[in-house]
Amino acid sequence: MIHWYDGCFDCQGRDAVSEPHRAVDCGSGIGRVTKAVLLRVFEQVDMVDVNSAFLDEARQYLGTEADRVYRYICCSLHEFVAEHGRYDAVWCQWVLGHLTDDDLVDFFRRCKAGLTDTGLIFIKENMGSSEVSEFDAKDSAWTRPRQAWLELINKADLTVVKEEKQKSFPRDLYDVHMFALH
Repeated sequence: MIHWYDGCFDCQGRDAVSEPHRAVDCGSGIGRVTKAVLLRVFEQVDMVDVNSAFLDEARQYLGTEADRVYRYICCSLHEFVAEHGRYDAVWCQWVLGHLTDDDLVDFFRRCKAGLTDTGLIFIKENMGSSEVSEFDAKDSAWTRPRQAWLELINKADLTVVKEEKQKSFPRDLYDVHMFALH
């Protein structure tokens, strides 16, 4: 199966499949992405979520694969500080809208410090269709247009290694883009 992130590590000068890796799933919930994606690619995963009940449930949801989750970290992304040089991948999927622009830039900088030399930050988020970011008070989340994402990525001194728009997504929903950053 070909995934959008295939080849990203090759751009960084290494083979993503043949070397051991450590990833962190930010906003992990009960571990759906950890189970379906990260544990298929990485030897070890840390999970970060603000809800301790989700992290407790993750142990059961992941089953025998739960042994490969090294740390269950209960904190918000505002507070999360990645250990220096620990991660080959930082995964953020539909969670970064809960951060303000300034908080997002700070989060990106902390995650960048937590990357190995060839590590990447992966983002999968909705893209707003207007030219300005929109705040949804009901969800307490921002939906940013692509240009705003690129400006915030740049402000955090990160570079886009790969970008892809999700295909076969319903037209009446926001576009979804994936970025790999270094």
